[in-house]
Amino acid sequence: MLKQYLQFKLSQKLSPQQIQLMKLIQLPTQAFEQRLKQELEENPALDTGKESDAKDNEYDEFDNSQDDYNDSETIDAGDINVDEYLSDDEIPDYRTHANNYSADDDEKSVPYAAGTSFTQHLTNQLNTFRLNDQEYEIAQFLVGSVDESGYIRRSLSDITDDLAFTQNVYTTEEEVEKVLGIVHQLDPAGVGARNLQECLSIQLHRKEQHPDVELATKIIDKAFEQFTKKHYKKLLQKFSITEDQLKDAIEEIEGLNPKPGGSYSGNNRMVEHVVPDFAIKIIDGELELTLNGRNAPELHVSRTYNNMLKGYKESKEKSKSQKDAVLFIKQKLDAAKWFIEAVKQRQQTLFVTMSAIMHYQKDYFLSGDERMLKPMILKDIADEIDMDVSTVSRVANSKYVDTPYGTKLIKEFFSESMTNDQGEEVSTREIKKILETVIEEEDKKKPLTDDKLAGILKEKGYPIARRTVAKYREQLDIPVARLRKKI
Repeated sequence: MLKQYLQFKLSQKLSPQQIQLMKLIQLPTQAFEQRLKQELEENPALDTGKESDAKDNEYDEFDNSQDDYNDSETIDAGDINVDEYLSDDEIPDYRTHANNYSADDDEKSVPYAAGTSFTQHLTNQLNTFRLNDQEYEIAQFLVGSVDESGYIRRSLSDITDDLAFTQNVYTTEEEVEKVLGIVHQLDPAGVGARNLQECLSIQLHRKEQHPDVELATKIIDKAFEQFTKKHYKKLLQKFSITEDQLKDAIEEIEGLNPKPGGSYSGNNRMVEHVVPDFAIKIIDGELELTLNGRNAPELHVSRTYNNMLKGYKESKEKSKSQKDAVLFIKQKLDAAKWFIEAVKQRQQTLFVTMSAIMHYQKDYFLSGDERMLKPMILKDIADEIDMDVSTVSRVANSKYVDTPYGTKLIKEFFSESMTNDQGEEVSTREIKKILETVIEEEDKKKPLTDDKLAGILKEKGYPIARRTVAKYREQLDIPVARLRKKI
């Protein structure tokens, strides 16, 4: 038996324009500049830069004009309101370099590292070795398998198979390992290693040999697990050495480079630089917020496209091809006008959101003391500015602010709250800062366990459980007590 049900469902869908606006808001400064450049390239009706006063006056004559064509022999163009495009914001009345924005006219491009690539740098060194054709091909393949950090992460059997299938080089694992030994002689030292132990060992074997280096080499080659777990007593017994000897050997190891690939500057990868989206300054004891001028371009509708519409409006005969052209112009103008408005909304959203955060955390921005950060969640700011939590999240997760205390990612100012023994709500970030300070000041020969850390925090008025201490410690990237131990 079939039954029919009538079900009502309330749903909210974002329009494509709203989705695009959200994407614009999420973009940091450099990505926004690229998006702006792309839009200018794709839409000839959109233009940037200042227009002269003469041009402003020239546009004014179209402001109150009307389209009164009624010629029955021409195509009816009633669906295209030309005046709407001629009079509306050809030069927008808002000026993006207003008091809210920084006059940051200094255009900075993203730099690229110069020189040859890391792979080419290694390949060039192969020419200094005497290799037969097959060995050279294997060496080239191995060099091509080196990752960003300078490691070869694949097994010799996989490399041997790939050489056969992709390069028609038929060899054995033994020969590949022999050639790998040559790759290990390339600079920077440690390149081509298959794991951290091998990487450190290669570097130690290439150092000038003296007792400290020799002992460090033995530790890495024969007791790597005990070393990584900081089982110092076992190392003292195994090698029959004193604490001072062990300490000197560990200093040699700590001076090595665990990522030899990262030390090469000519890898032709883009050098990322954080461009602050905002700046906060303290002037006469008050906070002043500015939006980076690079987020505030001057955009307007292209003069050429306005002239095209003027020509269409003044023509007595309007052919179908003219109407098709105007329909195309209308489409481009719609897109240009929307983009100009979206950029304006982006600027306003960024400024309003950051302004609310700045005032909420006024005590911190005036002092720079992280213990002054109030508990603050996304909803607090969303309610303050009457916007959606997702919008605040997009601003907080991808934007940076230049403060008197350094450049900070905005989401760092958000934290949950807990209640101290006085019944006051305090920021979890404040507790983490105290935890970090306690660990920095501990005796490294007897580092504090999570239980002892919880006890110290309780004495300071923050009654939190041991598991919570462990969670905060991990979030601060601080290892457990045993791994913090020094001799």
